[in-house]
Amino acid sequence: MNFDDLVAFDFHVHAEEPCCAARDDGYNEFQAGMAKYFRNPAGVEGMLPTVQQTADYFRERKIGFVIFPVDAERETGFRRYANEEVAEIAAQNSDIMVPFASIDPAKGKMGVREARRLMRDFGVKGFKFHPTYQGFFPNDRMAYPLYEAIAEEGGIALFHTGQTGVGSGMPGGMGMRLKYSNPMYLDDVAVDFPTMKIIAAHPSFPWQEEALAVAQHKPNVYIDLSGWSPKYFPPILVKYANSLLKDKLLFGSDWPAITPDRWLADFEKIEIKEDVRPLLLKENARKLLSA
Repeated sequence: MNFDDLVAFDFHVHAEEPCCAARDDGYNEFQAGMAKYFRNPAGVEGMLPTVQQTADYFRERKIGFVIFPVDAERETGFRRYANEEVAEIAAQNSDIMVPFASIDPAKGKMGVREARRLMRDFGVKGFKFHPTYQGFFPNDRMAYPLYEAIAEEGGIALFHTGQTGVGSGMPGGMGMRLKYSNPMYLDDVAVDFPTMKIIAAHPSFPWQEEALAVAQHKPNVYIDLSGWSPKYFPPILVKYANSLLKDKLLFGSDWPAITPDRWLADFEKIEIKEDVRPLLLKENARKLLSA
């Protein structure tokens, strides 16, 4: 990947559709709820993009990106998209795509073994965690052996934070508990794994100030700006983006729920300093991936 040829780098892209697999019970309802939450028809059956279609879309726009599945089999019963398959497609599109993986920390030693193999043999650069979707507190010591493997192999840990579209509006929120995704729990992880790069994904409603505090205080914590149109960013987030955290914020869309086209168009309209825009759109990602 040649960053100089890119107009931006998206740190938050989902691999939603495993090839050749029927959808599990409840999956269509889950995606319909997500589509309603994000006002995006992508969740309608048959409309979610494949990983290759995603690569083609981003390449056309000269936007590099991190892609990942989410392993929430234990909590939801939805079969995960095989990490190896996503990584193999990423390798075929390495000019535009960087592979991350996802492992439920509850998988214990099997998960640790898989993580090391993915980083060593498949070029995986990091891991996506979704505490609400996976049902765990990020600072639960159960997850620490997996973090240790990621840190020792030089990987990045990306955590969903704040409210989620998963289960939004469904009975009982589809069993999703928002409490798990308070970014303050990442403070413990950052203390205990000071060499591991940590990304708090999304503006962390209703805990935005907690996320900003952790990112400012801990050198190894970053924030990606995915999941929200920039026009809805709270003023304090914009203020920190222009000052204390200008080197630690990352562009992310949350594809396919939010497209880069929509995100970037709205980003143009908010009050970000001209010298800060390149940092958020690409340069911070370049430094983080090369660190």
